[in-house]
Amino acid sequence: MTIEQLYQIYKLHPAIQTDTRKLKEGDIFFALKGPNFNGNLFATKALESGAAYAVIDEDINSTNEKLIKVDDALETLQQLAKYHRQQLNIPFIAITGSNGKTTTKELLHAVLSSHYKTYTTQGNLNNHIGVPMTILNVRDDADFAVIEMGANHPKEIAGYCMYTLPTHGIITNCGKAHLEGFGNEEGVRKAKGELFDFLRSNNGTAFIYNDYDYLQTMSKGIENIFSYGTTNADVTGTVKTNDPFLEISISKGLNIKAIQTKLVGEYNLPNILCAIAVGKYFNVPEEKIKTAIENYIPSNSRSQMIELGNNKIILDAYNANPSSMKLAIENFAKLGVNNKILLLGGMMELGNESIKEHEALIELIKKYSWNQVVLVGGDFKIIKHPFLFFNKSEDAKEWFAQQNFEHSYFLIKGSRSMMMEKIIM
Repeated sequence: MTIEQLYQIYKLHPAIQTDTRKLKEGDIFFALKGPNFNGNLFATKALESGAAYAVIDEDINSTNEKLIKVDDALETLQQLAKYHRQQLNIPFIAITGSNGKTTTKELLHAVLSSHYKTYTTQGNLNNHIGVPMTILNVRDDADFAVIEMGANHPKEIAGYCMYTLPTHGIITNCGKAHLEGFGNEEGVRKAKGELFDFLRSNNGTAFIYNDYDYLQTMSKGIENIFSYGTTNADVTGTVKTNDPFLEISISKGLNIKAIQTKLVGEYNLPNILCAIAVGKYFNVPEEKIKTAIENYIPSNSRSQMIELGNNKIILDAYNANPSSMKLAIENFAKLGVNNKILLLGGMMELGNESIKEHEALIELIKKYSWNQVVLVGGDFKIIKHPFLFFNKSEDAKEWFAQQNFEHSYFLIKGSRSMMMEKIIM
């Protein structure tokens, strides 16, 4: 079966699923494979559960005419996504970066969807499966699509671009994330820069945070650039207050002079300015830009402010790397409040740099005064430090429940595998 023929089936059944547990009647099931699963084993079950068709890449003991055999189910999913993308003559905005890409994506979606029909990546589905699935979820009524791209090795972003075909792109930043796959920060910049390489070769537009000199360097040769930053940009703004929610002052690009957000952390300034810049570039009315950003409430353990009794918790535990940890700790240290307590989980995927980066974090923590510091798991267990340590978040949760904290502020952060949110859940 050709991709064109499969696309005609998709047009009749425009819902793709790869997990039989989430399958709805009429979906097309793609039998994907991984180290610990083989979707081909569940293809017949998918059809019995109501799937319109099942795309498989192995012979199975069935003659059901709703089975579609291909050479590679994942590659077919990606090719189908590309074919669908080619039918859509709308802006596709791709976002990647070491930190802040999901928050930036959510802010962009809030701003654009206030004025246009906009589709975006759901949650954190930003990998080789999530990206094509997101593209295939974009309907014919779309005015915009915002696609988040994650990566932990070279050529990954370049691969996503081949079927996303972005017209516009954003690299939020390039920090110390996934060093195990990228090697060093230069490797991170080269890998994330694959997005700009695509835009450069295809007359695309880049939105650039001008405060980062390396982004200016990485974007050279891209003819269409729209910038944002604290100075010398098309849209400029600065932090007005951050106690604990971030309020920013706009000095250029909008007639509106201030935006009060529900985000915690000065490190969110570039994310907010990016959303303003994209909204301005695409002619979203200024009042809608302001309202969309002010009404955005973070979730999924990303810069969330949670009240627990008379305590306040900054829950930023979706993920962590040396760059994001440093920003979060420094921001927390600046807050003009008493009784500050750190609960930090280990950082993963740092390869040979892991011990050094955890030691650097310990030295950073020592620079400030805290009521308590609690470290959980990872390489914190094999380096010297004077702080309280637990092997896992469940143990830290037991300790937390016994403390009877009152009128305290907490920062909870760690890599996803640490599941630091369990401490308060």
